[in-house]
Amino acid sequence: MQKIKLVLTSVSTLALAVPAFAGSPEPAMMDAPVAVAAAPVVAASGADWTGFYGGVTAGYGYGADAADDVDDVTYGLFGGYTKDLGDWVLGGELEYTQTDLEEGEFALEDMTRLKLRAGYDLGDVVLYGIVGANYANATIDGTDYSDTGVSYGVGADYSLTDALVAGFEVLQNDFDEFDDSGADLSATTVAAKIAYRF
Repeated sequence: MQKIKLVLTSVSTLALAVPAFAGSPEPAMMDAPVAVAAAPVVAASGADWTGFYGGVTAGYGYGADAADDVDDVTYGLFGGYTKDLGDWVLGGELEYTQTDLEEGEFALEDMTRLKLRAGYDLGDVVLYGIVGANYANATIDGTDYSDTGVSYGVGADYSLTDALVAGFEVLQNDFDEFDDSGADLSATTVAAKIAYRF
């Protein structure tokens, strides 16, 4: 293929040079057009993760301590902002999640999580770690309790289009002495997410 291109280029150059010699005793090589090969265009790859976003989440959770042997679905809404710094992506997110984690005299009703995210940019994928605060409402032995704890874990986002992002997160949610109830509370949640970027 390279030989054919070389032959075609040589013939084209010769064909353009012949009229320059005709009717003139002097070479006119300086007037002959020169064929210049165009440089290949390299398309930029990867997503720009900077901006606001919002979406929905659905998953599954299972508890320990006061929530031992409790497991069921979770679902909610979230929104946040990320900043693409090149290799790294930083951001914050607010998420409200309702749960169906209940059994006997225990029920974890909902969690509101404020999360900080820091991740590595792989182009269309970001792998990130999470740490944040968690405010939860629960019922234990017929009494309503509310308390603030911590959440931490890992996640990943995949850019489906310029506007749509799919992802998942695995979070550990821990509360010591939940609202002075005398019981610790913890739950692990695994969730799928879909978001729209503004």
